[in-house]
Amino acid sequence: MIHNEESGGVYYSSGEFARMAQITVRTVRYYDKQNILKPSLVTQTGARFYTEEDFARLQQIMLLKYLGFSLDDIRELTVDDSDYSYLEHSLEQQQNLVRDRIEQLQLVEQAIGETVTEIRQQKNVDWNRMRELIHLTGMENSLKAQYRNSTNISARIRLHRLFSTNKQGWFPWIYEQCRIADGMKILELGCGNGRLWLENKNHLPVNCKIVLSDISDGMIRDIRREQDLQDDRFSFAAFDCHTIPYEEESFDLVIANHVLFYCKDVNRVCSEVKRVLKPGGTFICGTYGAAHMQEVSHLVTEFDDRIALSGENLYDRFGKENGAALLAPYFSDVAWRAYKDALEVTQAEPLIEYVLSCHGNQNQYILEKYNKFRKFVEEQVEKGFTITKDAGIFVGKRIH
Repeated sequence: MIHNEESGGVYYSSGEFARMAQITVRTVRYYDKQNILKPSLVTQTGARFYTEEDFARLQQIMLLKYLGFSLDDIRELTVDDSDYSYLEHSLEQQQNLVRDRIEQLQLVEQAIGETVTEIRQQKNVDWNRMRELIHLTGMENSLKAQYRNSTNISARIRLHRLFSTNKQGWFPWIYEQCRIADGMKILELGCGNGRLWLENKNHLPVNCKIVLSDISDGMIRDIRREQDLQDDRFSFAAFDCHTIPYEEESFDLVIANHVLFYCKDVNRVCSEVKRVLKPGGTFICGTYGAAHMQEVSHLVTEFDDRIALSGENLYDRFGKENGAALLAPYFSDVAWRAYKDALEVTQAEPLIEYVLSCHGNQNQYILEKYNKFRKFVEEQVEKGFTITKDAGIFVGKRIH
């Protein structure tokens, strides 16, 4: 153990760090070699030392490993950052992941018990039940995808919540545009973590029915846990919005916030939305334009010109520039309503978290030189970092 006179902190040797964490030195060295947990200090003689902050990263690594994540998964999902706000956010996401795993194991336990009972009573095997068991015990990939999705959504929302110049907020603004009245029946496609309703529940009429849907079973599991959404007005469903499982003319309002540009067939989704809307019903869909968050892309390419935060421009599929034309065959009076806002970023960590949440190749070039990237972002933020927001919604009525 050595003391850092500058920070007042303590450095632990690999052996001390391993003993305190109750793992082997070999494991510590392996994580170092695999670029999963690098030492905070390497001396000129090659001795490696770790800090107490490194325990937070090790805790996350060990939990993800326990839950079935591969080392490649862990390398992509963990960041060498001891910032307290980052640590808090990371632990919250880990807590959700553990809850998902508990629910999965409870389902497996129930299915095994029911299968054993049937065998005892009937003296034969229900092979459909066996196939269900195989499915349940093979859910690790869906849990990994859910962990990534929920982490990414939280990172994006957090950046906007902390630094938006429009203090009303995106979700209260969308709710205002919905003009929800007593007795309405509403469907949200791609509800994500349910922020639209969590932030506006107090404004909802008593007599309305809202179906929150998402393609991700994991998202629906998460949102079911929200105490604030556990009343008779809310119901939940997991389905692909290319095939909406409701009868014609079922809803007064359908909402798709930042959803259509992820859809493989926008026309089919629009046709389905039109089908389930009542005559004169309203479709509200959020998206953004070409200028949206452009400074973030410029930032990362300045750091490394190989980085692309997205494999394609989602606004080319459905954005401010082409959305009206795509909606026109299905909806009348289509109008664009802009959300006037910008981000004035004063902290590096939420911006870094946002960058890492993107769907591009950034992790390939950032994670192995994370400290250098963090310093680069801190320098940019210190100068004052403004991010353009070019977002809004299209509003249309069902064509009779």
